[in-house]
Amino acid sequence: MKFSCEKYLLAQAIATASRCAASKSPMPALEGLLVDAGDDDVIITGYDLKKGVYTSFPADVAEAGAVVLDCRLFGDIVRSLPDGVVTVDMKSGLVTKITCGAADFSIMGTSREDYPELPAVDRQKAISIPQNILRDMISRTIFAVSDNEARPVYTGELFEAAPDCLTVVAVDGYRLAIRRERLPIPGEAGCSFIVPGSALADVEKLCGDTDEPAEITVGSKHVSFAIGNTVLIARRLEGEFLNYEKSLPKTFLTVAAVNTADLTRAVSRVALMIDAKVKNPLHLRVEDGFFDLRCRTGIGSAVDQCQADVTGDTGLLIGFNDRYLLDALKAAPSEVIRVALGNATSPALILPMDEADDSFTYMILPVRLRGDA
Repeated sequence: MKFSCEKYLLAQAIATASRCAASKSPMPALEGLLVDAGDDDVIITGYDLKKGVYTSFPADVAEAGAVVLDCRLFGDIVRSLPDGVVTVDMKSGLVTKITCGAADFSIMGTSREDYPELPAVDRQKAISIPQNILRDMISRTIFAVSDNEARPVYTGELFEAAPDCLTVVAVDGYRLAIRRERLPIPGEAGCSFIVPGSALADVEKLCGDTDEPAEITVGSKHVSFAIGNTVLIARRLEGEFLNYEKSLPKTFLTVAAVNTADLTRAVSRVALMIDAKVKNPLHLRVEDGFFDLRCRTGIGSAVDQCQADVTGDTGLLIGFNDRYLLDALKAAPSEVIRVALGNATSPALILPMDEADDSFTYMILPVRLRGDA
């Protein structure tokens, strides 16, 4: 195997494939990247048996072939090279020479026979969605993915596709995040699947700020995301996901319109008094025309207010985990939101101002308060 290419193309491909290389594995080959030179391009693959990614780039291929190179070492070497054309040349015995200008490295590779094949996705359904929209949907919901491995199904996000709409849902037992977007290209109805959050974090980074399509292919056990010259494949999570529609409260005693940035800043200021270890709740009291925010802890106390256009009952005192509330506020894609409240023990919703708009919904369970702030 021997090929030459611009350094930035090789470095970019290594960085992309490295997302899925195993950091530590009983199969040493999985700690490496598969470098496969074809007729006029090179494909680099990373795989940890749970998810895999491969990406291609053009190259001047003098001799086709493949080798597995240590991910960390290969990446460090290429990043350290001067800008210019890099030549990768696998000699006999899997010794691989990497040169650029006066820089010359030789490292030991592993046979491609030791590298497992990525799973094939038996196409059952397909969805096409602009990359910037998919990235936005993931970024505004992934904070609510659970990290509790005792319930693996909630360590991923539910994707539900109708012919003209895609819904993404995340839940961790304390909060729920829902994003909906209309599909510019009609998809296939009746498509529902759960993607691991770790894979979606990589998809979010792979998607660009462009309306170029990301192609999602759904198989019986795996799902793939094709983004430009890169394809990420992940195993679908199996299990019964929460019936999120039934979990959302339908009636409220109080609904308030608030400026998202103003409420976020007020919550952030009061949260400065909250000890990360003790996790004191943030107290929110609904007054006529504003939210009163308070917190008292062992390190001090804080009080702040945020203007709110309140409809319904006032005087409600409700407690929140400050981080959960801030995560939802920062994710809300609207300058003004509705905060819908029932009582001190019922879930709170953050919704769009337009009642006909269902593009996002965030639900947060309150914290039971033991006394006034």
